[in-house]
Amino acid sequence: MKDPDRPETPGSTGGYTDPRDRADTSVGQYAGLGLQFAASIILFLYLGQWLDRRLGTEPVFLLLGVFLGAGGSFYSMYRKLTAAQRREDAEREARKRASGAPKP
Repeated sequence: MKDPDRPETPGSTGGYTDPRDRADTSVGQYAGLGLQFAASIILFLYLGQWLDRRLGTEPVFLLLGVFLGAGGSFYSMYRKLTAAQRREDAEREARKRASGAPKP
C-alpha cells in the first residue's frame, strides 16, 4: 500500500523506491562499521594481553594489538566508505545522464 506522505523515486529495477528506505540501510551499514571498529580493537587488545601473559612481555603485545586492531579497522572503514562514495557518485552521474542534464 502506498503512503501518500512518502515521496517515491525511480529505482534501478524500473520500479519506484522510497529514498528513506535507502537511507535506513546506509545508517545500518555505518553503525556496523562502528561496531566492527570497536570489536576489532577489543579482540586485538585481548589477544595482545594473552600473548604478554604467555611470554612475560608485559605491555608490548597489548599495545601492539591495540594499534594493529585500530589500524586494520581504520583501513577497512576507509575502503568501505570510499567504495560507497564511488557507488553514490556513479549513481548520481547515471541519474544526471538519464534526466538529460548537461555534464559540468
